[in-house]
Amino acid sequence: MNGSTIKTAGTALMGWWRATTLDALIVSCIWFAGLELIGVAFAPLWAIFGALLQFIPTYGGMIALIGPVLAVAFSGHDEYRLGFVLGLYGLIVVLEGLVIGPYILHRTTRVPWWAAFFGPIVLGILIPFWGVLLAPPLMAVIFAFVRPKPVTPR
Repeated sequence: MNGSTIKTAGTALMGWWRATTLDALIVSCIWFAGLELIGVAFAPLWAIFGALLQFIPTYGGMIALIGPVLAVAFSGHDEYRLGFVLGLYGLIVVLEGLVIGPYILHRTTRVPWWAAFFGPIVLGILIPFWGVLLAPPLMAVIFAFVRPKPVTPR
């Protein structure tokens, strides 16, 4: 392994980390706006937790849902607000999984949309738990080596 290979892989992983951080910030803003509109107590706190847990693929979003659901459940018998929180979670999952995540990963690491979308699915089938966790950074590294290098004139 030469220095160029390590530099390419490191650059791809840094691009993936930037994409994940930006994705977490966008999801946090959606959580905050939605929870404020619904009227959930401690909305900024749940939005921050949503951003931090976004770094855990697949399961982080589910864990982030626990706080707002408990806040609504302990605030009284308001099933409509609970339904709105669950609907907001569904909207966030769909937007993040189909639009935001693949788009940001493509913009920062040049991973094609189809690879960002299908990579976790395929690797999740091949390696059930670890495939989902490792798919986004692995896709970033693979496509860093696959994409053509720009030609510089001599």
